[in-house]
Amino acid sequence: MSTMDCKELWEKVLGEVELQISRPNFITWFKNSSIMEKKDGTITVGLPNNFAREWVENKYHKIILGTLRQIDSGIRKVDYILTKDSVKLDRPSRTSHAGQSSYAASPSQLAFSELVVDPNTNLNPHHSLSSFIVGSSNEMAYAASMGILKEIGTKYNPLFIYGGVGVGKTHLIQGLGNEIVKLYHNKIKARYVTSEKFTNDVIWAMKNKRMETIKEKYRLIDVLIIDDIQFIAGKARTEEEFFHTFNALYETNKQIIISSDKSPKFIPILEERLRSRFEGGMIVDIGYPDFELKVAVLKARLAEKNFHLNDEVVAEIANKVKKGFRELEGILNRILFYQQVKNLAITPKLAEQIIAEVIKTPQKNIHPDVIIKTVSEYFEVSTADIMSHSRRQQVVEPRQIAIYLLRDLLDLSYPFIGEKLGKRDHTTVLYAFEKISQEMTRNQTLNQKILSIRELLNKAYV
Repeated sequence: MSTMDCKELWEKVLGEVELQISRPNFITWFKNSSIMEKKDGTITVGLPNNFAREWVENKYHKIILGTLRQIDSGIRKVDYILTKDSVKLDRPSRTSHAGQSSYAASPSQLAFSELVVDPNTNLNPHHSLSSFIVGSSNEMAYAASMGILKEIGTKYNPLFIYGGVGVGKTHLIQGLGNEIVKLYHNKIKARYVTSEKFTNDVIWAMKNKRMETIKEKYRLIDVLIIDDIQFIAGKARTEEEFFHTFNALYETNKQIIISSDKSPKFIPILEERLRSRFEGGMIVDIGYPDFELKVAVLKARLAEKNFHLNDEVVAEIANKVKKGFRELEGILNRILFYQQVKNLAITPKLAEQIIAEVIKTPQKNIHPDVIIKTVSEYFEVSTADIMSHSRRQQVVEPRQIAIYLLRDLLDLSYPFIGEKLGKRDHTTVLYAFEKISQEMTRNQTLNQKILSIRELLNKAYV
């Protein structure tokens, strides 16, 4: 069968598939797919990575085979193969005692890539729409994001996306920003900013009598992406400046993209005029992921890391994790730590035990001071250093780990932790917690440190 015949046949199949599944899922799973060969009644379908191959084969095989048989009754079988190796193996591999793939990361590979941003847009190139996995909980938000790509500033403006912690809001809005920059070849100026950064810019401009710089920075762009807008509530000068910035952009058909942890009507002490502006656009929520989406994300992360876990273990993780992707990836990272460092074969039973160590009732009997003291002793720094505002690396890491453990073990509020650790702003505490949470998904050295501190705390409170 000629290449052209294969192409035409696959286009007919895709046309039928597109009618039966959602547009976002169609784009996610069938991008760069093709028929590679038709021989002896067997069709060979090529997919760009192992994750897409497995997902299409498991979820859409019946649709594909049925459509092919309607076109050609002689087709009896469909095989799915990789057309290329999309996982870049930039680290040496080895085989563990359990016969499972593992690796040893070099110091250069332990860099926290999520903090590398484009200085022109402040966007992290790590976040892309192509790597955003779509499911029932985020399908509407994804579809709305795709909807504005060709109608920037005129459709869904502002686009307001809200949802709980760790459900993928930042990934989606930054991925959308990166897609806009890519699609329009930098002809459309985009800028991503957290509400904390916007607030700090306003404070700096007020102190230095340079409010014009705020106008130049934020009103002369085409796409403004602002994360965690809820944190500007109650900050009168920041709200006022954002209101004027919003109006200036909106009135000139510039796109505004906003994320929040809650719907505008539930953000306390938010100025009514801002709430009204937000509610005038498209508001969509991202819920916590369902089982299928959690499985999809887990398998994607395993492919990225060049690891393998059997389906029973993946299902065990997806079943037990009830919150967002951050907790999901944290648990996955813990399990891979056991597989890699301790050379253990990960069974569903062992996975259940590991998960139980993470998902448990907060240890309310541990006093916050004990956590801070244990961290300081582990890193051989003083508690005064941890509570200070020193930016020395040997102090910053222990401080951020202390923040992470205070939140993770005791479920303390960000304002309380900030007050406890040297009267810090709660947004700074939130940043530190999320930084450690994300870095744990890739940094085995960090994982080992936190695991050791947890063990010290457990021994102290047996």
